[in-house]
Amino acid sequence: MARKLLTSKSPARRPRLPAGMRVYAVGDIHGRADLLSALFRRIDDDLKSQPIPTATQVFLGDYIDRGPDSRSVIDMLIARQDQSEVVLLKGNHESCALQFLSEPALLSGWKKIGGLSTVHSYGIASRGKDAPHTRHETAIAHALQQAMPERHRLFLRNLNLSFSCGDFFFVHAGVRPGVQLQQQSAHDLLWIRDDFLLHEEHFGKIVVHGHTPVSDPDIRPNRINIDTGAYATGRLTCLVLESDQMRFL
Repeated sequence: MARKLLTSKSPARRPRLPAGMRVYAVGDIHGRADLLSALFRRIDDDLKSQPIPTATQVFLGDYIDRGPDSRSVIDMLIARQDQSEVVLLKGNHESCALQFLSEPALLSGWKKIGGLSTVHSYGIASRGKDAPHTRHETAIAHALQQAMPERHRLFLRNLNLSFSCGDFFFVHAGVRPGVQLQQQSAHDLLWIRDDFLLHEEHFGKIVVHGHTPVSDPDIRPNRINIDTGAYATGRLTCLVLESDQMRFL
């Protein structure tokens, strides 16, 4: 059942999308190609049963790391972009992968957030915890550069930091309170947590985000968190927005 959206600052007007438009917003995928494939089918079935002139699929970042098949997730999103109206946002994990490719010494930090699962998904074996030295890091970065198709590197480099539509602002992590949405820093859009999550005032638009796993979608007057920890829970959330209604797939 669709729910109506209310904000504390403007009770007489519900946040909405333009007429004739629907947004499917998808939370953090983290290498779970199996869940993404199933979600694509649900979105396609939903569009067949409820056609609409304009449907945009917005992916909130963190496509890679932690889960088993980051490479396939990127392949699937590239193919989806070729077939549908798709907005692909950058997450902090994509940012870390790009930084590692140019600065191999960052491997230890990337490993701590699941980066080796992405390396392994490209068929590259690593020597694990026992070899943190520079030669090992450089070898892995070189091997990943060689194994990663050019289109995958372009995919990572061309991701957007945010997307705004109607009364909604879509981003990976969140926004800095007190800063205009169009003036937010890349670091905050990719990494912010408590300063954003604990803020109870309105941000100018309803912020739809991921980055911080929750057991169920967290719906607040000023933000909606749809990261339900897919890589660990097996639950990949899709928020559907249309007019002033919302529902979940």
